[in-house]
Formats: sequence, C-alpha cells, structure tokens
Amino acid sequence: MSLTTGYLLPFSQSATVPLTSTCSCHLASSFSNFPVSSRDYYSSLRNESLVLNGGGSNLCRRFCGLKLWILKSLNVRQGSHRKHQPVKELKTRSEHTFLSDERGFVEETGAADIRPEEVIVGTNLVTGSHKAGDTPSVSKQFLDGLSDVPRGASLCIAVVGATGELARGKISPALFALYYSGYLPEDVGIFGYSRKNLTDEDLRSIIASTLTCRVDHQENCGDKMDAFLSRTYYINGGYDNRDGMSRLDERMKQIEGVSKANRIFYLSVPQEALVDVACNIGEKAQASQGWTRIIVEKPFGFNSHSSHQLTQSLLSKFEEKQIYRIDHMLGRNLIENLTVLRFSNLVFEPLWNRTYIRNVQVIVSESVAQTQKYSDGYGIIRDIFHSHILQTIALLAMEPPISLDGEDVRNEKVKVLRSTRKLDPADAILGQYKSSSGDKTNAILNSVDPTYCAAALYIDNARWDGVPFLVRVGTGLIKHRVEIRVQFRHVPGNIYRDNIGINIDLGTNELILRDEPDEAILVKINNKVPGLGLQLDASELNLLYKDRYSTEVPDSYEHLIHDVIDGDNHLFMRSDEVAAAWSILSPVLEEIDKHHTAPELYEFGGRGPVGAYYLWAKHGVPWADD
Repeated sequence: MSLTTGYLLPFSQSATVPLTSTCSCHLASSFSNFPVSSRDYYSSLRNESLVLNGGGSNLCRRFCGLKLWILKSLNVRQGSHRKHQPVKELKTRSEHTFLSDERGFVEETGAADIRPEEVIVGTNLVTGSHKAGDTPSVSKQFLDGLSDVPRGASLCIAVVGATGELARGKISPALFALYYSGYLPEDVGIFGYSRKNLTDEDLRSIIASTLTCRVDHQENCGDKMDAFLSRTYYINGGYDNRDGMSRLDERMKQIEGVSKANRIFYLSVPQEALVDVACNIGEKAQASQGWTRIIVEKPFGFNSHSSHQLTQSLLSKFEEKQIYRIDHMLGRNLIENLTVLRFSNLVFEPLWNRTYIRNVQVIVSESVAQTQKYSDGYGIIRDIFHSHILQTIALLAMEPPISLDGEDVRNEKVKVLRSTRKLDPADAILGQYKSSSGDKTNAILNSVDPTYCAAALYIDNARWDGVPFLVRVGTGLIKHRVEIRVQFRHVPGNIYRDNIGINIDLGTNELILRDEPDEAILVKINNKVPGLGLQLDASELNLLYKDRYSTEVPDSYEHLIHDVIDGDNHLFMRSDEVAAAWSILSPVLEEIDKHHTAPELYEFGGRGPVGAYYLWAKHGVPWADD
C-alpha cells in the first residue's frame, strides 16, 4: 500500500519545468526557483505555489531539493556582506539518495540516476559551479552550508562589580559550577564590569584562581575551565555608568551576533551605587530580542522609606518580573525543603496549625564574628532579619499555594507577612558582643549596630493565632547553628505523665529542621526504655543527609542563579513582600534611630544577651539547648 504525501512550497511560475526524469534534483539560477526531485508524482501551480505529491518511499529523494533550496536562500540573503563558501561534496550509502550527472546543476533539467552508492556533487550556491569528490555526512554538509551564519551567545551574564570580593568568592565560582554541570549553555557569554583598567586576560586570571570542579565528578575539568574562561570578557565601565553600559551593550551585541539572546545582570555593587547602575542598565543595556533580568543584592534599602524609593526607581526601568532580589541564605537546601516537607507529607499538614503547634523557633547562630558585615550602618536586623528570617517564617506559615508557580507562592507569602503583627520594641532584644583582644577581630563596632537580635512575632490569622514565632539571630556566639524547631503541644490528659518526669517539656514532641552544622531532619518522640518497668525516654528519629545522600550539595548562589535563569522567582522577594517586611520591623528600627538605643553587650563566644532568656520565658517557650 502506497502512502501519499503533499508539500506546499513557494514557487514562481517562471521556474516551472518539465518533470520527466526518473530521479532528478533541479537547482534554478533565480532565488525564487525551487529544486525539485521526483519520481511518479505530479506538479501543479496554485497561486504561485507548487504542490508535490508522491509515494512516501521517495521522501528523502525529494527532500534533497528542499535542502539545497534552503542553503541557497540563506547564502543569497547574506551575500551582500558575507563571503560564501561552496558546499562540500557529500557521499552517502542510502537506498534513496541522489547522484547528479557530470554536468551538475548548470542546467535546470539536469537528470540523475539512482545507484546503490551515490555522490552528491558539491555546488557553489552563488555561482552554480561544482566539483566531485569524497564528502562528509549529510548533517555535516548541511552545517557546512550554514558555517557563515553567525552563531552567537544565547545567554549573556554580566557581573557588575566583577572585581569585588563577592563576585570573586561566590558569583564567579557559582557560574562556573553551573557551566561545568551543564546548566549553562555552551555558548554563554560571561561579562565582568567594573571601574578598574583591566583586560579580558586580567579578569580571566582573577577568576581562574577561584574556580574548582565538582568533588563528585572531575571529568574534563581543565577543558571545561578553559572553555569557561574563553567565554569571559571584561568591560571597563569607568566612572560614568551611562557610557559604561553603552560599551557593555555593544560588547554583548558583538558576542551575541544576530542570535536571539537573553541577558542577566548581577548587581554586586554598594547600595549607594545601585540605583544609578540599575537605571543605566534599563536605559542602555537591555536585550533587544530576548528577556532581561537583574539580580539585586540585599539589604533592600535602609528603612521603609528608602526601600520604597529604591523599588520605585527599579520599577521605572524594569517590570516586576525582571527583578530578582537575592538573599543567598534562601538558597540553602533547608529553605527549599520547607514546602516539600509540608505539602507532600500527609503526616505534617493536618498538624500544621495553632491546635497542635505550641511555638516555632528560628535560630541562626554564627560562631565566627562577621563584624564587617554588620558595622556598615545596616546591622543584623536590616541585613538578615528583614529578608532571610521573615521569608523563612512566611514559607513555614503560608497556606498551600494553588501551584508551584513563583507568583502563586509569593502571593501566599505576602499574605503571611501582611498578617504578621508589627514587632513591639518590648518583644525585641538587641545585643552586641564585646570587642576584645582575644576575639581575633580588629573591627571597631558602631555603638548602635546590633550583632544579635531576639524577637517574638505573632501572625494574626486563623491558622496561627496565639502561636509565638521566636527568632534568635546573631554572631560571635558559642555555637554555629542554623535550624528551625517546631514544638508541639502537650498530649491532653497524658496517662504517661508520671513516667516522663517532673519537666513535662522534656516529653514534648518536636520537629527539628537543621541546616548546620550537619543538615538533618529530626523528630523528637517519646519511647519506652527497654527492660523491666516503665520508663520513658525522649528519642530522635534522625535523617542525617550526609549518611543518606552521597551527592554534593550545590552552593546557595548556584541554586539561586540557576533559578534566575529558569525564571523561578519563588525564593526572591517581590516588591510588596519587601514593603510588608519593612512594615513589621519599622517600630523597632524607629526606636533605634530615634532614641539611639544601645544594644546589650555579651561575651564573644558566649550565649548572647541575658535578656533573650527572659524574652523566651515571657512567652512561655522553653529555651532550646545550645
């Protein structure tokens, strides 16, 4: 049974020729002519179009003519400004291929015979000349015909502030890790932009010293590193970002060629330079064909008013969907796992409310002092509390989104933030560790910049009414720890009360999500101690990631930059989230600014301010062991 197929292709009436050969391939000298190869088919003209009908067994024979016509079209279009190369000869061992006669395609009606082993003669698509010879595969011939069509970068990533510590230590290694793992296109263009007078090679030397390959697979590490560095370019922006961004745009266009390309700009710049840089990118360097996205580092303003001004400046040049406000702490696996744990496990979701949960504690404890980070006038509240802590609480407390789409998740997060009660200064304890010769730091701390904050937050909605969310975040403490503790209520009328002991809190169920020092999920339960008698013990069901999973955990910058490339924005704060978060913290920040409230001092390497213990007791929450 024969299969009938049809093709409708552009064809001028003047190109119509007798179709009499058993198997032929016609190449006309006019651009509008279409090469036809046929056997047992009929042609007719319909409104300047040629209809080809024939058996399915002749499909590849007819497709040869279509291919040559496409190649000719591409060369003619580019002929005014690009040198053409002749298509190389092709040899193939297919049952249904073509062989031109010795005269080639000089005459439109030149015929070809079908043979077991056939040679397509190389033809110059501009002059019509040809020569015979051994040839590569069909796919290579087709690519050779396109060799003069520029194939530029499909994605360009510019790091503004490329010579800074953050760019060298985190951003560049993250970009290379993505490239090495195959999450960046091979033709990616990486651009470094700063005020220093450097060359491409200078930047490559700076970056090369920070690059490492995956521990779990190091194949072709050197080759990948060389390829990545060869795709890296430097632009000296000078002190006029308007001119600098114009130069960056021109360099990007050179690398992109005529390809449709997307652009990402990572703004690793001081807050005071952010608006000028972003606005000039918006005016001078946005992608002309693809999408443009900018990554903005925290903190997002100094207070509610300055944050609003920053947001308005960004929105004057970009749409909300183009802006990605990054907080590297939100790229940790613990944060990504919050929604998975809640919404994919039936055992947790029915208990996730005020009826069963007694309190929630979010703890970020740094044992190594990072005084430079908090002595720039922003402090730990503006730096960590505003973004990381409140975003963590929002993900913990939000209602199930209708989908995993970023906007759906953000819609639920902002509802939680808007429902959160403004932080009462009486429910916030600020601390600052004592600078001493033994703390190995020489930084001079501002007297009102806190390095520690403990606070009690309440969410006024039906799910969480009356449940305290206790926060401890600080540096220079006794232990390095990042974890979330969800403590459940006591069992009503517990018949084993006498077997638990005097402290009923020791028998309370608890879910612990630990990120550091060892990532783990722990569930604290009561269990009978083996042996005679009835004695209960609080035990932990333990999922320790390093024992369960052998894979290397990507750096948080890797994770978040990958999300930006994918357009996944659920871990990035939207403008209304930023405003809602500042609204929660405004009373405390105004108190600090107005009255110059001095933080409580605590010993470096200690447990933090004593006032934090009293705050926990005030809200009826037992202190988690350090």
